[in-house]
Amino acid sequence: MASSLSSKDFQEGVDDGRPIPTDQNVLQKHVAFFDRNHDGLIYPWETFEGFRAIGAGYMLSIASAILINMALSRKTRPGKFSLLFPIEVKNIQMGKHGSDSGVYDSEGRFVPLKFEEIFSKFARTHSNALTSDELMAMLKANREPKDYKGWIGSWAEWRTLYSLCKDHHGLLRKETIRAVYDGSLFEHMEREKAAAKKKAQSLG
Repeated sequence: MASSLSSKDFQEGVDDGRPIPTDQNVLQKHVAFFDRNHDGLIYPWETFEGFRAIGAGYMLSIASAILINMALSRKTRPGKFSLLFPIEVKNIQMGKHGSDSGVYDSEGRFVPLKFEEIFSKFARTHSNALTSDELMAMLKANREPKDYKGWIGSWAEWRTLYSLCKDHHGLLRKETIRAVYDGSLFEHMEREKAAAKKKAQSLG
């Protein structure tokens, strides 16, 4: 599924290298889309529903729901345990893994300088997009020694994003990546998928 998101669909942060403060940090906004009933907790079935809403297949949605919730539930709910594996949105920064891009800081805020570095360092073919090979080069460069969980986490996140959002030229566009960081991409993709379904039904 290729997203047709344009730069008009989100607001760019100020590129001064500093985190952007908000009442709800950007990492919380990134995951809030999956809190389908807005109760501050994300259960596996909500993760599944969110992935389906943006066009992911059943198997990817099931695998994501299981792996993401099992990985993040204990981290975001310290001292608590539930076999339902809920993720607590307000503590999502506690679930940050290593070997990432650094675009989110330790408090879950967006760091514009780190975002721009993705393209200044790795976008060789097009200045505002990444090819599959450039994406893999970035993931390799971000690896921290022996941080195997971080390697896997980063690879899974970025390859899923590339699979769902690359354009018809096989490029992952800057505006698409920027929108995924603040969560606006997911809402856009859900609306786009719903509109396509409605159109197909009307034609049928």
